[in-house]
Amino acid sequence: MQEFENFDWHQGSADEHLAMARLGSADQICALAREYSWFQHPERVLGWIMAQKCVDLGTALTVFLNGEPERFNYMPKRDIPEGYRGVVRLLDNICQRLNSGFYLADPNSPLSDRRRITKWVAYQAFDRDEGSVGRWQLDECILEPLLNDTLRLEVPEEEQKQPNLLMDILSPAIDLATKRVIDDEPEPASERG
Repeated sequence: MQEFENFDWHQGSADEHLAMARLGSADQICALAREYSWFQHPERVLGWIMAQKCVDLGTALTVFLNGEPERFNYMPKRDIPEGYRGVVRLLDNICQRLNSGFYLADPNSPLSDRRRITKWVAYQAFDRDEGSVGRWQLDECILEPLLNDTLRLEVPEEEQKQPNLLMDILSPAIDLATKRVIDDEPEPASERG
């Protein structure tokens, strides 16, 4: 069987594309998702790829935009041409996963077209103000870490040089944890008002 790196993604059947995609590493799958042509076999191949846990938020947004959702965003479901219904279902699935938080933000996998997604969000806000909505509404709170690039932390140079296995293991849990302050002492009567 042909190797993943040498496979010609412009030829072959949906089964061949899917079989090759399943051989890819997480990085290869994400790179393929970003580049895969929606004129090939998107329902089978991208449908499988977009259900994988290794796909990050930046990659998912790139794939969503590559599907040109603008074409169908304001089109009633009954008016979608038969040949595009599978593509629209795939866009529906990607949007639902985006909004559910299925795709996690990765600081090493940024948006490929920040301007386009920012424009999408701006139109979405304008639609809301006008009292209308398109088919796909992206949750801006989920997009915020990528749009504002808040995932990249400035780490002092001396800390970058010192590997710390314990922090590498615990950092995802620390980042996800909600910090809580427990105040066991009652508030003084003078401050209660």
